[in-house]
Amino acid sequence: HGFGGMLAADIADAPAFVRALAGRIPLAPSLADVVTTLSWPWGTSHRALPEAERRRLGITPGLLRLSVGIEDIGDLLGDLEEALAG
Repeated sequence: HGFGGMLAADIADAPAFVRALAGRIPLAPSLADVVTTLSWPWGTSHRALPEAERRRLGITPGLLRLSVGIEDIGDLLGDLEEALAG
């Protein structure tokens, strides 16, 4: 009803968070699939831009984008909570 399944969050240590989710939510250079995927624009899709330009666009080292798939929401929330807990 007018909303998609895309989230964005600025995580202090994005690379560590991505590693913590490894094997559960795959890192993807682009988003949109039936499975949940995670994108880290700073280190993937926008890495070729100068740092000043990335920051001007709001792309920070901690920015992550999550494209939510069709998995069980409880499983996804559990994976995210575990990764945030470190």
